[in-house]
Amino acid sequence: MPKLKTKSGAKKRFKLTATGKVKTAQAGKRHGMIKRSTKFIRNARGTTTLSAQDAKVVKQFLPYA
Repeated sequence: MPKLKTKSGAKKRFKLTATGKVKTAQAGKRHGMIKRSTKFIRNARGTTTLSAQDAKVVKQFLPYA
């Protein structure tokens, strides 16, 4: 069977944790910070894990992760 290709966009945006969860950056922090509340900006720091449904799709994009 041939080697599978990894989706280039996915390998730049997602990492897998040791337990197999998909880690990604928080959404909504690219621009427009003035209109967002301080609480939103504070809570959106760092990284988060994807839901199980979304993680299932991303894992198909990263066959060797």
